[in-house]
Amino acid sequence: MEPSVPRRRTGGRSARVRESVLTATLDLLSQDAAAFSVAAVAARAGVHETSIYRRWGTRERLALDALLDFSAEHIPIPDTGAVHGDLVAFGRALGHYLSLPLGAALTRIMATLDTETAAAFSASREDFWTRRFDAASAMITRAVARGELPPETNTLLLLETFIAPFHFRALHGPTPLSPAEINNLATLVLNGARSR
Repeated sequence: MEPSVPRRRTGGRSARVRESVLTATLDLLSQDAAAFSVAAVAARAGVHETSIYRRWGTRERLALDALLDFSAEHIPIPDTGAVHGDLVAFGRALGHYLSLPLGAALTRIMATLDTETAAAFSASREDFWTRRFDAASAMITRAVARGELPPETNTLLLLETFIAPFHFRALHGPTPLSPAEINNLATLVLNGARSR
């Protein structure tokens, strides 16, 4: 059974075409990233290849846009007023994303690309993580401004330390992190950042 993709809001023909193309892209990526192509996306979405090339340019940029769109929809950056609350809310959204059939499939595929496919998508994959970390860093920037974390906090290391257990569990663990574990993980990571 193919993973389902949630419907997005539409707003005119251009928005409908974009939604159809991104949905087809995610479906195909989740099945076989190595076989993913603009032609396959166009056929599944019912649009011309030229329309896709005109808007996205390359299959890699198309994949990046689809992954960013899906991630932004399912893993929003919270603002609870406190960094611990932000991390817990972010962790719960990330855990839910990784529990979705499509989220889990995309995560496995991006982590296990063969050498040739990984090389083709390396720039887009790096761009994806850079943009996601840039967005998530707002939680840490606000915490530093509020005095919850020291100014010398290594934002990237803190975020990587926090999200790593989620991805490890999704790829290798028997069960996802529980709400209590997410709460404890946020406390552990923040205590480590404050102890410097």
